[in-house]
Formats: sequence, C-alpha cells, structure tokens
Amino acid sequence: MNLIMNRRKFIKSSALVYGFINVVGHKESFFETDMEEEIEIRIRKFDSDFEREKLRIPLGLKGGYLTELWQVAVMLSSETGMHSIGLGTQSVLYGDPNIFEEHTEANGNAIMFALTNQALAILSKMKITNPMDTLELIIPELYHKAKQITNRSDLNINFVYNACVSVDNALWMLYAKENKLSTFYDLFPEKYKDTFSYKNQKVAIMYQIPYDMKIEDIEKAADNGYFIFKFKTGAPGSQEEMLVKDCKRLTEVHNVLKGVRTSQTLNGKVYYTMDANARYDTKERLNRYLDHAKKIGAFEHILLYEEPFVESNNEDVSDIGVMIAADESIHTVEDAMRKIKLGYSAFVLKGIAKTLSLTAQIAKVANDHGIPCLCADLTVNPILIDWNKNIAGSIAPFPQLGMGMMETNGDMNYINWDDMFGKHPMSGAEWTKVKQGVFELDDDFYASSGGIFDTSSYYQQFFKK
Repeated sequence: MNLIMNRRKFIKSSALVYGFINVVGHKESFFETDMEEEIEIRIRKFDSDFEREKLRIPLGLKGGYLTELWQVAVMLSSETGMHSIGLGTQSVLYGDPNIFEEHTEANGNAIMFALTNQALAILSKMKITNPMDTLELIIPELYHKAKQITNRSDLNINFVYNACVSVDNALWMLYAKENKLSTFYDLFPEKYKDTFSYKNQKVAIMYQIPYDMKIEDIEKAADNGYFIFKFKTGAPGSQEEMLVKDCKRLTEVHNVLKGVRTSQTLNGKVYYTMDANARYDTKERLNRYLDHAKKIGAFEHILLYEEPFVESNNEDVSDIGVMIAADESIHTVEDAMRKIKLGYSAFVLKGIAKTLSLTAQIAKVANDHGIPCLCADLTVNPILIDWNKNIAGSIAPFPQLGMGMMETNGDMNYINWDDMFGKHPMSGAEWTKVKQGVFELDDDFYASSGGIFDTSSYYQQFFKK
C-alpha cells in the first residue's frame, strides 16, 4: 500500500476500504439526553482526505521517532442537508508502537486512514442519535476489523480510537447542527454538566522536552515564561539503558531550570511533569528514577508523572510519593475505575487522540471521584488545539495551579506551523496566543468555543465537487 503523495482523495472503492461491517448489539446509553426526543440522523454522504505534515526534527516517544503526522479531514452530510467536517491528527506510534515498527511510516498511516474510512462506511448504514452512543456501537466491530487489517490479535485499542477522532468530531458537529447547539457546553446532557461546568480564565501550557531537544531551546522557553516542563522519559534502548538516559537527561535539564522563578505559581517554582508513555516495566525501576530526582534536588519540582508503566503492570502506585497520572491505559470507564483503585491520582485526557466521546466519559468518572485532570497533546494541528482547550477550560482547575493545564507542542515540531495556523477559522484571536506560559481564555473564547463550530474554509475546499 504505497501512499507517498502529499494528499490523496479517498475513493470509496479504493483498496484502502476493507469492506463494510454489520453493527450488532446495543449497550445501555451513556448519553441519557435530557431532551424530550432525540433527533435521528442518517448519513447521506461521506468523504475523507488527508495531508502529510513534516516535523522539524524526528519526534521521540514510546522509544521511537516520528518524522511526519497525517492531518485527516472527514465530511459527513445528513439527509436533512446538514453537513460537518471533523479533523484528526494520526499518530501510529502513539496508537500502537508495534504497528509503527512493523511498517514504513507512510504505510502505518495508510492503515490507520483505512480504518477511519471503515468507520465512515459503518456510519452510512446506521441510525444516529448522538455521538457517544454511536461510538459505543462501532468500536467493538471496528476493533475486530482492525485486528484483521493489521494482522495483530494484540492490537492496542488506542490505534482504533485515534483513527476515529476525525469521525467523532464530525459527528459532534453534525449533532450540534441537527439539534441547534452553538457552544461546547451545550453539547452535553445534564449528567455531564457538573463535569464541564468551569470557565478557567487561564490554562497553563506544559512545554514538551523531547529526548533530543537542545538545552538552549529549554533556556529560551523559560525566558519566554513557560513554567511547566514536560519531560519525555522512556528513552530508546533496554530498560536499564532507558533509566540511565532518563536520569542523565533530568540532571541536564534541572541544572538549567532549578534557579528559574515564575509569578504563575504560588511558590514561585517551575514544575516538572514526566511522561514515559508506558515504557517502564516495574515500580522498582520508576523509584530508582525518582530517587535520582531526590538526589539532585529535582523531586520537589515534580508535579506528576504520566503513564509510567507498560499496560500489563498492575502494581499499586499509592505509595510512590508523587502523583501518578493514567493516560493511554484508560480505554473505558471500567479502566478509569480500576486505575483509581490502584492509586492513580490524576487522569490525562486526550480528546484529540481518543475521541471527545470517550474523553467525556472518563472526565465524568474523574469529576465524580475528585480526580484532577489535565489535557495532553498529540502534536495536533491548531484547530484541534482548541478542541483540547475547550476541555481544559471547562474542567476543574488543577489543584496546585488554580488553573487548567494542557500540553501543546505543534509550534515547536511542525515545519509548516505558520501555514497550518492560518487554516484556523479564528486564527489570530487573543486566546490562540501563548502569554507567559498560559492561554488566557476570555468571554470571547467561551462564546465562540474556540472556533470549533466554525468550518475552516481551507478544509471546506477539500470536499467541493
């Protein structure tokens, strides 16, 4: 499957589409809308497209390196004449590192794009009432098909969720149009209102430090006012090699940041977060990393540690001494509950990687149990940043900060970031600008929901035939 063009239109009879799936069974609705009667939506037409966006330098995570990310756009048109466009940024390495290793980077992306188109094919056969129930219905069959396509019975389901982000976003926007909803807060029924009830005036930005970032770039970030620094841990190599590299990197960066002061935190210190993307095998090995942090004086700066362990690790983390956050290991509401029982005390929300539909359910579990949340990036495009920003702005502020918290790193990673930013329907709005390490969200942001209800004219051109 050789897809090496910059952009290629999806053709419904293409080899990318691996047949239709019959949707069977039905689960109890997670949505439980408070409307008198849900509007039934039928898809009349669908289409998809993508662009390849190159990265400045290879981006390291999960022990591997990305050189590009595909930006996917899908269009849904209903029988009433309404239409919507949803965007997604594909990350095969995030979705399943095994798939990334077994294929060329382009072919791995082609497989994920094929799965996106399979989801669209399923929707064309369904009666749709709301996005959450729709996703619940299609994921089991889509996961089964994905294992066939990839020839991996142990496929990580995050690969499927990542493939569905553009489809889910298009569904939410179509649902909004059919039901005459105009803000992010309007999207959710009553039982989600408390979860998404806040309007944070600030959202702190987690500045990503990849494996190979130059020290001078980190110094510049501190000079520009960033005060939360996210270390990519889980360096390539064996477990022992990984630990040595991670400790060395922490020492290098801490020597630069330990004297930095900020007015954005109550104690004036900058904070660190770590993200191993499920690379560490045991709690004992993680404790060795944290012992090193204590030895060099970095431990007191650690705000939390994201997803340290491989998914098969079920050790209790309540005695580690630092907040441990669950991320890609949460695939369901049941997973979220299990993580709470294991002592995980924060959740990382990835509406731009695992769909808004699933993220809303996980956020509700967190809110119901007093678990603070933050929003992580997937090196997404500027429009998806504002999808993420809507979540970060509307959930409870992070306790130690008194504001929302999210990661965004597209500006440091994409070669054509300025051109990508110009595709945002509200490009240049004040709330799109980073100011002293935060996004400042004003009334205009919340009234416009960051522009996610406005269709980008650039992506609209993809589907004019």
